[in-house]
Parts: sequence; C-alpha cells; structure tokens
Amino acid sequence: MPHYGDYQNLIYGAGLGGVVPKVPVDFATLVRRAEAAMPPYVLNYVQGGCGDEVTQERNRSAFDHWGMVPRMMVDSAARDLSIELFGMTLPTPLFMCPIGVTGICTQDGHGDIAAAEAAAATGVPLCASTLSNDPLEDVLTASGDTPGFFQLYTPRDKDLAASLVSRAEKAGYKAIVVTLDTWVTGWRPRDLNTGNFPQLRGHVLENYFGDPVFQRLLGKPVKENMAEAIGLWGRLFGKVLTWDDMAWLKSLTKLPIVLKGICHPDDARRAIDTGADALYVSNHGGRQANGGIAAIDMLPGVVAVAGEMPVLFDSGVRSGSDVVKALALGARAVGVGRPYSYGLALDGAAGAAHVLKCILAEADLMMAVNGYPTIAKVREAGAVRV
Repeated sequence: MPHYGDYQNLIYGAGLGGVVPKVPVDFATLVRRAEAAMPPYVLNYVQGGCGDEVTQERNRSAFDHWGMVPRMMVDSAARDLSIELFGMTLPTPLFMCPIGVTGICTQDGHGDIAAAEAAAATGVPLCASTLSNDPLEDVLTASGDTPGFFQLYTPRDKDLAASLVSRAEKAGYKAIVVTLDTWVTGWRPRDLNTGNFPQLRGHVLENYFGDPVFQRLLGKPVKENMAEAIGLWGRLFGKVLTWDDMAWLKSLTKLPIVLKGICHPDDARRAIDTGADALYVSNHGGRQANGGIAAIDMLPGVVAVAGEMPVLFDSGVRSGSDVVKALALGARAVGVGRPYSYGLALDGAAGAAHVLKCILAEADLMMAVNGYPTIAKVREAGAVRV
C-alpha cells in the first residue's frame, strides 16, 4: 500500500539522477523563494497581517508549545489518514483554505484554476473563495473528482447572497463555509502603506461580475462600466451577521453550513443551537484582528463543546507536524493557506500540489515514527503543552 511519506523516496530517487525539487520542501525556503518571485502588491497582501502582526506570528509560534509523545513497539507500517466529513470519506484531513487573491498568485491570473488542479492531483479539497478570478463553476470543474467547498463572504444584498449559494450548490460544492469575521477588513499596514487593495482595482471579482443578480443591480454591462461595477461591489460587500441570520442562511441551501471564525466555546454552543452543521476554528490567520490568542490554543475549548459535530481548523499551519498536532487537539480537518499560495507563485498547479504532498508526507511520516497508525490513534494520544 503506498503512503504519503513515500513522496520522499521519489525525491531521493530523482536526486540520484541529479534532479532536485523545483519547489522547496520546507516552509522557510519556500517563503524566501516566493518573496523573490511574487509581485510586491500580491506578496504584501498574502503575507500581511493585521496591525504589527503579533497575532499572525502567535498563530505560527504557538504550535511550538504543543508536543506529541511517541509510542514505541507499535506496528505503524500501514497508516490510514482518511476522515469522514459531510457524508464523504476523504483520503486525508488536509484541505486548502480560501484565499481571496489566489487568482493573482500565478502569472496568468488563473491561480484559482491552478489551485483546483492541485486539488485534482492530490485529492486535497479546495475551499474556493468568493473572491476569485474565475467563476466558481469553472473552479470546481478543474478540481476533477476531488470535492470542493465554497466559502461565502455574505453580501449585504440577500438576493445576491442567495444567488451565490445557489450557484455553488448547483455546481456541486459539498458545503458552504460562511466567513464571520470579514464584514469589514482589518487594519493591514502592509497594504495601507502602498495604498493597495486588489479588489478595488478589479481583481478577483469574477463571481460577482458574472452573477445575474449583480448584473441586474448594476443595470449595465460590467465590462463597459468597470468603475461603477467595482463601486457596487464595495457597497454590497460585507453583511453583518448575527445569530438571528442563521435561519435565513439555512434556508438558502440543503448543503451543510460551516461557520468560519468560531473561537469561543459559548459561540460554539450558540452555533450548534442555531443549526450549524460544522464549526471552523480560525482567526483568519491574524489578518483581521490583532492582539488575539493563537488559534491552535483556542481549538481545544471549541472541540470540548462540539461533541460529534465536525470542527475544521486553520491559522498558522505550515507543516505536516502542525497538521498532526491540530488533529491531536481534536480538529476533524485542517486547512493550509499561505504555503500553497507560495507553491502557486513558484510553479502553478504543480507547485501547489508539491507543497501539499510535502505536508502530507511529513504528517504521514510523523505518525509512522511516533506509533500512530491512524488519526484515531493521534486523537487518543493527544498533544501535550510543553
């Protein structure tokens, strides 16, 4: 039975012929290479966090104070990384987080399609962002047989929100991931210092511009009235959601509703009571609010009240060991963001797929060496604060 860790054998085998990976296998080198390859306006948007970026750094460094205790004399020659999620059996617990500028992370402006192609190549689902350079339908098609999720930035216009959700359901997405913390953007100095906000320049707005409700609201051709279309998008972006909106959100679709941004146990209880189908622990990678607690440190509190409800997680995941630690703390599925965007910048779909394969290989090998043949065994072992 092949294992994800076998990817290292392919790399070593290629090395015998003098071939080394085109894209680095470690995050630190990946970042340095991507910084040299990405245009500053894209790099700043991808890398930048809120304020002085303390929370963003905490998200990453907090993984260092969680550790795994290895168990010996356990037969881990065969590993199973599969999970059950939304009625599906997925080969791994990894998914690609929604990133609003994925589309401009590749030179051809079709980074969303490239990310979807990486999903098709690896079996790692893409959570496609509302902000996209390609229509949500085309993105899912490019994912092939790998399922996808659709992330919703809920518009202020309810008809437009309903249209986006309906399109996602008809296209075949398996869940609607509602982002709760971005009805207004946080204070992001890297972008502010350069006066750069890609959406206001017309980037990644295709899902709006191609939507029939948006076109009706604009009342004129988008391409001939780009400034007005961008202005309309700005006025419609960001509905303030409250718990009273849950019934409306649930009425829009038969798909599972996942609430992204749940970090407090009380909010987790409220989400369960109002009909959420899954919880998503995330502080938006530190991009929306500064001065907060690392997301990984808030995960156990949410898991404790979630019961059988799936808990997804992201923020600060940079490696396979990070993935395993999040699983040990109770996450059902773990999202990776910036690393795959750097892979896209360096080598398109192949680069993103390589990054995902490296993360899965490290996670698989960590489980093998530590004596955890299944994710159930990882959760049983748990993670220890060090």
